[in-house]
Amino acid sequence: MNLIKTVQEVEKMRASCKLASSILEEVSALLAPGVTTKEVDLAAAKLMEDAGCRSAFLGYKRFPGHICISVNEEVVHGIGSGRRIQYGDIVTLDIGVILDGFVGDTASTIPVGIVSDDVQRLLTVTEEALHKAIEKVRDGRRLSEVCAAVQDEVESNGFSIVREFVGHGVGRHLHEEPQIPNYRTPGTTLKLRAGMTLAIEPMVNMGRAAVKVLRDDWTVVTADHSPSAHFEHTVLVTKGEPEILTWREKTSSKLKVR
Repeated sequence: MNLIKTVQEVEKMRASCKLASSILEEVSALLAPGVTTKEVDLAAAKLMEDAGCRSAFLGYKRFPGHICISVNEEVVHGIGSGRRIQYGDIVTLDIGVILDGFVGDTASTIPVGIVSDDVQRLLTVTEEALHKAIEKVRDGRRLSEVCAAVQDEVESNGFSIVREFVGHGVGRHLHEEPQIPNYRTPGTTLKLRAGMTLAIEPMVNMGRAAVKVLRDDWTVVTADHSPSAHFEHTVLVTKGEPEILTWREKTSSKLKVR
């Protein structure tokens, strides 16, 4: 697979990523006590339909949701259901859309109301780890530097990194090479080149790193039921500063919804 996008392909990536971020922000405004995660999923589906794109997740390896929506101890791949959001929950929205043949992929964990200081710190550190990693995205640098930046930020703050799931390249397909672990691994030495588009996504647990998959074969939860956070941006490698294709102002760990 050619990892380098053409100028025309990058423009299409910009459009799909901008749309994914816009939908994430609109969906985040719907998070409120009493709303079910299924209602949130269906609202996201309607936004995608209205925008003329489609979900990158629905039907992917038989995934049944339009977005991944994960609450509290759910790490990733949560499926919309009758579960009602409660005041004080943290909700991860993972949005993937396909527009004009290219995927935009982004995620954020959002507090509903006021959360404890420990939970807020988990969100802040996870988001900061993402940005520390993005700072390392430079033409000619090694991918291992990106991975190490996440690990250093997370573990220096006393949290745990999920190791079973990693970031990835993204473009015409939801998951492309390279894989992007959130920790140091032997052999993570790919040299980054301008034109690569990378989905960098720390998944961080307040407690132990261990996770398990529920009986629905999708939802990943922390083994010790501790809270988990997940932030993701799609990033373009350039000759200079990295370009965050899914940049947004509102949906950060500092946002508290009603």
